[in-house]
Amino acid sequence: MFSKSKIHEPGPKAGDQDTTKQDMGGKSDFATPAPSPRGKPAVSVLSSDLSITGNIRTTGDVQVEGVVEGDIHAHLLTVGETATIKGEIVADDIVVNGRVVGRVRGLKVRLTATARVEGDIIHKTIAIESGAHFEGSVQRQEDPLKTGEQRKLAAPQPDQDA
Repeated sequence: MFSKSKIHEPGPKAGDQDTTKQDMGGKSDFATPAPSPRGKPAVSVLSSDLSITGNIRTTGDVQVEGVVEGDIHAHLLTVGETATIKGEIVADDIVVNGRVVGRVRGLKVRLTATARVEGDIIHKTIAIESGAHFEGSVQRQEDPLKTGEQRKLAAPQPDQDA
């Protein structure tokens, strides 16, 4: 019948959460999107009917199922069984299930049993499954993601005065 007015009651305690929290402008913060449960964006997939001529550069993850004629730089690169890449691929993690014609540079490189690679592999760690086809050289480097010019700049220069 009667209800107590909440005007004179203290606000919520420090540990309590108020779902109708208002910011200083009197606006509700419901418009602010909640952060996604995963901190990473979804994997970009280039489907098997897609053919790309040109370079691809991303800080995210890419899965290639089609044909790419150009270089690919990514965080994680998965080359699908139906994929063909003609160009250099550079990524932290590389999994090759399909065909690559060109240099492969990655911290972790894995060639599965269906992989076909024609080119040099520069890696920190490598795994080659039985049945993989590989033609080229393998070179281990502490930081394979650095290009040749970056390594030259990082190397100590001899004295020019001598």
